[in-house]
Amino acid sequence: MTVSQPSRLTLWRDITPYPYPLIKPHYKSPHILVIGAGVTGLIVSWVLLDKGYNVTVLSKDWTSFEQGKRLTSQIAGALWEYPPAVCGLHTDAVSLQHAKEWSMIAYHIWDGIASVPELGEAAGVRMKQSAFFFPKPVEEDPDQHEKMLEIIASGVRGFVRSPEILEKRGVGHGYDAVDAYEFMAPVIDTDKAMQWLMTLVRGKGARYITGTIDDDLVNVEGALAAQFNADAIVNASGLQSYHLAGDKTCYPLRGGLIRVINDGSDFPKVNTAMAISADAAHSENEFVFLLPRNDNTLVMGGFAEPHEWELNLTLDSPVVKKMRERCEAFLPVLKIARLDPEYPFAQGLRPSREQNVRVERESRRAGSRIVHSYGHGGSGWSFSFGCAQDVAMLVDEISKDLPPKSRSGRPYFGRADFIAVRKKNSITDNGDQKTLPASWDTFNPDFWLIEPSPEGRKR
Repeated sequence: MTVSQPSRLTLWRDITPYPYPLIKPHYKSPHILVIGAGVTGLIVSWVLLDKGYNVTVLSKDWTSFEQGKRLTSQIAGALWEYPPAVCGLHTDAVSLQHAKEWSMIAYHIWDGIASVPELGEAAGVRMKQSAFFFPKPVEEDPDQHEKMLEIIASGVRGFVRSPEILEKRGVGHGYDAVDAYEFMAPVIDTDKAMQWLMTLVRGKGARYITGTIDDDLVNVEGALAAQFNADAIVNASGLQSYHLAGDKTCYPLRGGLIRVINDGSDFPKVNTAMAISADAAHSENEFVFLLPRNDNTLVMGGFAEPHEWELNLTLDSPVVKKMRERCEAFLPVLKIARLDPEYPFAQGLRPSREQNVRVERESRRAGSRIVHSYGHGGSGWSFSFGCAQDVAMLVDEISKDLPPKSRSGRPYFGRADFIAVRKKNSITDNGDQKTLPASWDTFNPDFWLIEPSPEGRKR
């Protein structure tokens, strides 16, 4: 007996980076209200728009470059990671398994975006060597050994495991690290990526509305549906789900990043992301995180302070000073690094949850048409497209008036079954050449996107 498996969300087949929907909505197409304009809300909107839904995004705050007004999604480190992430352990086994699926879906889509140079530049996405270090041989830590074997089997590119990586990357001889592995991973310039996503989602037809909701969504679902003509509501509000989902298990993981000049003038330019995770170091909330954000900036982290709601840290705060000392001991050349004079320190609240990530339909009220996606902690960018895939599946259920289904039996997806790569005027689909529109290379600065010819829009 053959059991059909749901198809994994795939770039170029299911979603495209063009400023129009892959499937154009018609007058009977359902209308979805997405609450939240961080990376989770925008990528959910992108996926829904390309499936032919109408989308309105409602948010109190939007992508901004003003000091103190950046969204959490902009402040995030945004190095793709295979879970658990460097900032702490997953506490729920079922959630962790879903997280592994989500992360691999996102890996292949970010990799596909980065594989087209103009597109990767516009979106702020690059594939970079990313090294992870350990205080003892990986085999001596069962959890880390299992994680390494899963990473090897997952389909990431360029995996190498060797203690020689420590010397190669300049790790301090006195630092407590003896083993390492590295592989190619998406590294995202979050300011640029959020601006690109905002433009892309608007180009695909989303309406943006600034507003706030002050009540539990189950209490105002009918009013919101009437006001926005919504057939379903997606809650992607992050920490606001404490109120909007009535979920008192939501809490912040406060963190901060120091930004230094990485142009090669003061020390050899760092081009590799490097990390020692909190769980590998058996620390509750301290880790090392070095990330070349763009051509001239390196961010240094990190720490995770649970249940700290105030953004009142400075470079002189003890936890920040200790973080910097930890990074400088790990990579001694950073002792002479200069702070970014315009943006030296960033801080934010990771939206965490005691049971980890929640992607499911509202269950407190029979017949509710609300879908939740929140509690991503420090992994919003890593889980982005994977969670969006599952949200879209749940929205499809609602649009067909189907009852909620259990997700426990969903299969794990490994390596991509469809990879698009730039090859002059064609792409490769499992070896078969497919001709692209003649103006594939046309760059439209107004959209920060690759703009195809009108012929390419016909479907």
